[in-house]
Amino acid sequence: MSGSLIIYSSTDGQTKNICEKIKGFSKNSESIKLISLEEASNFNLQPYEDIIIGASIRYGKHSKNLYKFISSNKETLEKKRSAFFSVNVVARKPEKNTPETNPYMKKFLKISNWKPDKLGVFAGKVNYPNYGFFDKYIIRFIMFITKGPTDTTKSFEFTDWSKVEDFAKELSLSS
Repeated sequence: MSGSLIIYSSTDGQTKNICEKIKGFSKNSESIKLISLEEASNFNLQPYEDIIIGASIRYGKHSKNLYKFISSNKETLEKKRSAFFSVNVVARKPEKNTPETNPYMKKFLKISNWKPDKLGVFAGKVNYPNYGFFDKYIIRFIMFITKGPTDTTKSFEFTDWSKVEDFAKELSLSS
């Protein structure tokens, strides 16, 4: 076994961006394969020593396909060095930006019944100009309730890239 696999489940692209940064921050980025959750469903996980999964939240939930993937591959995931991180806008708040304090991470761990070796939580991005009508105004309403930005003409990135870099270094992905 060698190399690392990073799997992303991204709604609007920020989780994929974070995965690309994790790969780029790693010492052996050429030995890291990056694929979408859809690709991973028909992918052989066996050759990889490390498996990292990053997933976004939309309307308070991770993708149903994420849970299906983990359930189908739980035995393999538990034999590897593994990591999971959640990307959500709630993590923009200091009191909700760790695996121990983030409500979506807690919910994920309970539902998935998977215990990755390393956990991370990163704040995401609100990109109003790229949303359709429905998403734009539902997300705006959620931001209003949670005291977030509501100007639908702008994009707001909350990701702390130094935190992403620290996470990548702590993973020490294999070569």
